[in-house]
Amino acid sequence: MAKALWIAHVNVLNADKLAAYAAAATPVIAAFGGVFLARGGAYEQLEGLEHTRNVVAQFPSLQAAHDCYYSEKYQAAIKLGEGGFQRSLMIVESID
Repeated sequence: MAKALWIAHVNVLNADKLAAYAAAATPVIAAFGGVFLARGGAYEQLEGLEHTRNVVAQFPSLQAAHDCYYSEKYQAAIKLGEGGFQRSLMIVESID
């Protein structure tokens, strides 16, 4: 079974709200088998719009990544971060 990635490009608007979201979201992501491969850190923008933060999390399957996002606990974490960030988030099936 192919693994899946959450790829998020984020612009931070309020660091405290982002931190509240991250504190609540991290254990939920882990509960669905998610592991962070990149979470902030240095980057080089080569093309397209620049974002202040980039995050990649790997999940054991496309379904696990989907179920995590739509879970009650993850949706509650998003509410904690409202107004703290703007992001584009996608699920991408990875190549084995």
